[in-house]
Amino acid sequence: MKSILEYLENSAERFPDKTAFADEEQECTFSVLKQDAQVIGSRLLEHGVIRRPVPVLMEKGVQTIKIMMGIVYAGGFYVMLDGTHPVRRLEQILDTLQAHRMIVSSENMEIARSLHFTGSLITPDELLQGEADEKGLKAIRDAQCDMDPLYVLFTSGSTGVPKGVVVSHRSVIDFMECFTDIFGIDSGDVIGNQAPWDFDVSVKDIYAGLKTGATVQIIPKTLFSFPMLLLDFLEERGVTNLTWAVSALCIVSTLNGLSYKVPASLKRVMFSGETMPIRHLNYWRKYLPEAMFVNLYGPTEITCNCTYYILDREFSPGEMLPIGRAFPNERVFLLDEDGREVTQPEQKGEICVSGTALALGYYNSPEQTQKAFVQNPLNLSHMELIYRTGDLGIYNSRGELCFASRKDSQIKHMGHRIELGEIECALEKVEGLVRGTCFFDQERNKIVCCYQGNLNRKQICAELGRLLPEYMIPNVFRQVETMPVTKNGKIDKKALQENYRTYKK
Repeated sequence: MKSILEYLENSAERFPDKTAFADEEQECTFSVLKQDAQVIGSRLLEHGVIRRPVPVLMEKGVQTIKIMMGIVYAGGFYVMLDGTHPVRRLEQILDTLQAHRMIVSSENMEIARSLHFTGSLITPDELLQGEADEKGLKAIRDAQCDMDPLYVLFTSGSTGVPKGVVVSHRSVIDFMECFTDIFGIDSGDVIGNQAPWDFDVSVKDIYAGLKTGATVQIIPKTLFSFPMLLLDFLEERGVTNLTWAVSALCIVSTLNGLSYKVPASLKRVMFSGETMPIRHLNYWRKYLPEAMFVNLYGPTEITCNCTYYILDREFSPGEMLPIGRAFPNERVFLLDEDGREVTQPEQKGEICVSGTALALGYYNSPEQTQKAFVQNPLNLSHMELIYRTGDLGIYNSRGELCFASRKDSQIKHMGHRIELGEIECALEKVEGLVRGTCFFDQERNKIVCCYQGNLNRKQICAELGRLLPEYMIPNVFRQVETMPVTKNGKIDKKALQENYRTYKK
């Protein structure tokens, strides 16, 4: 198997009239998804996108999944863009991609035209014209390799420029083959998609559905502001599987949503993106005592997740939740600062991963790629690339692997990986702000900004809103007269954090 399109085609053959994807307004069967994707792919052949990125500026929905699969049929790889992100960030992504075609929905056309993009803008309607070019599509498939890129997802970059993680067909196939089997996902499931499609949590929803013939119900984003309506939606659509970001699950538990309704069909709750608070986890388990709960761990660079832990016992607030064992065909281990393997309980080491699931690197960024994807220091005999996650892990007294903290300034916040350095780069662009730095208050899950300058919170947020997505804007702002510095002249973040902790008390 060398293309994820085989998932779609197999399900279209087995379940031609079954709903594949549904959103608030429309749905499509597996056979229609395949047919429309082939038509779209045929039109894109005329644009020459083979092994080239195709940015897609559309809201997630049934039409969008057709576009994504159409790009793959044409031999290209898709890059999902979020129209709510600042223009500057979108332009940085497009500068990195150097794409010559972008697919844009009518709702996002004004945004697209405001960008410094010199390529052609194509609407979905233009691509759904005519018939499929079976001969042309076959030629593409015959020349395809399983290591060809499937998609690029952009994550936060410490230099102020987002990093595009390139993931191949082979990596997604390798992951999905075991993901659906381990958790028993099959054609009888209904997957409730919460994650945006430019966020790798969504990859599990999309491809689990395509592989098994399960239906993917795309949950409207607005429902997460109204838990009662959200739970009504899950009940009405018969959702059986939630693979959600931790922050999404916490919205329901914070507002005591399950006291209103517990969707009877739910049998599996999986979460990832950040550490799940035990108090919120126990709330969900109380109302769904028969459901399977799974803690998933892993960054975008290793294709969704590299470890999983199926909860098999009770946990109390303050306990460390294991991230569990490695998925099949992946090797997960800890290295200390000298490149030696850590195996002793309670001793921290950097979580490192090797295996087929590793990404192809960062798009148009060889230096960043070489820093993160390196030779395994435990193997001196042959090439074995590993990805150094920057996360610190430990083995608990039971020998279970647990996430401990971040090694550097990268954090997990609201389900997103964020480089604090990118926020600090944006702070430098705020006129009137003398100097700014950030750190993360893990206990309260807040990004804290300390700054010098005669500005207030409202003014800074207004400027940052033009530079950063909403989830990257600090939650707390503290004005300081002077920045404390270390002996070598760097901002003393430890001193700032100590002062902040004293201030909180």
